[in-house]
Amino acid sequence: MVRTDLEEKLKKATAVVCKQGMVQFPVSDTAVDIIRSVVGDNSEELDLICAFDHKPSQTLEQLVESSQMTADKIEQTATSLAKKGLIFNQPSSAGIMIYRLLPLMLVGLMEYKFMVKLDRSQEEKDLALLFEKLLDELKNQVQDNYESLVPLFNAAPAVDRTVPTRLTEDGKPIKVIPVKKTVDVSEEFVLPSQTVEEIIQKFDDIAVGYCFCRQRRSLLGHECDTHAPTLNCFTFGKSARHTAAQGFARKIGKEEALRIMNEAAAAGLIHKAFHPGSRESSPETSICNCCKDCCDTLELWRSGTLPLSNSTYHLSVIDPEICTGCGNCVEWCPTDAIDLNTNGVAERDEMACLGCGVCSRFCPEDAISLQEGLRRVFIMPPRLRQA
Repeated sequence: MVRTDLEEKLKKATAVVCKQGMVQFPVSDTAVDIIRSVVGDNSEELDLICAFDHKPSQTLEQLVESSQMTADKIEQTATSLAKKGLIFNQPSSAGIMIYRLLPLMLVGLMEYKFMVKLDRSQEEKDLALLFEKLLDELKNQVQDNYESLVPLFNAAPAVDRTVPTRLTEDGKPIKVIPVKKTVDVSEEFVLPSQTVEEIIQKFDDIAVGYCFCRQRRSLLGHECDTHAPTLNCFTFGKSARHTAAQGFARKIGKEEALRIMNEAAAAGLIHKAFHPGSRESSPETSICNCCKDCCDTLELWRSGTLPLSNSTYHLSVIDPEICTGCGNCVEWCPTDAIDLNTNGVAERDEMACLGCGVCSRFCPEDAISLQEGLRRVFIMPPRLRQA
């Protein structure tokens, strides 16, 4: 009877976690196995997760009422769940401690579990396999409901924002073409920071952890084709304080942050910034440094699982008179937005260009500039089956 009750509680807690975040998952056996792997048989932790059923963010007083636990027990249990990657517990700007239940992914349990330095244990490999199975189930769900999901995906805000690299491989500034027309946005819109240096200078609290995409994929036996460095997953402000407190990342200063960012740019990685609730008017919470080979956002799009949805303020512009058709830009472009035409000259697909500047960085002829202008890049995942 006790085992049965625990299994029911586990399924209920899994259901609560599955409905958090931008991507909601069905309560599958795989999802239950993930929560079982992370939480185990801890009945009190499962009870606290269930207390978030109707409200994902709560104060201590609210949790006392919704969980029927004492304040001391809540603080103890929430601290344990935070270290497991399931609760974000940081004070608000008013100094009130807020407890927020995190989703399975984007950004939640999956990211935090693989952001630490790996032991490469069997437990880590098993969890990586479970998440891979979960994402495969999500792909099937999306493909089965493709047509009905198109308007929902299209109406959603951009998941992340590209911050362009600014220097060529030999250290020269990439040419930027200023915007020539008025951008059609509200008067309240403030252009977010367009360089990683500006973002870093805004924050006193900066933390760096390991790239959860490259680490998780390495556990699955996929080594990065670009051999990209892994210690370059950044969090800022409140998020930095949280990741450092839970041991997911370590605090660093601005100088070290700039050095790591420069190393990421030299490796051809794409700077992708995240904002709370995808509100670009709010300060950045994190920056991922993504490679073409391992990035979950790119892989989920290419595999037919989720759309590519990105905000950017730049667009690559290729000068056909200078381009020699070397193909460097074709090789480096993360979204395969560049190809060589019949004349052997590089051409760019505007709809797929993230404006990351990586093509400009590695162009030996300085034939690629970045043109300013606010854009949203949205591409549905490939349809793998017909209705």
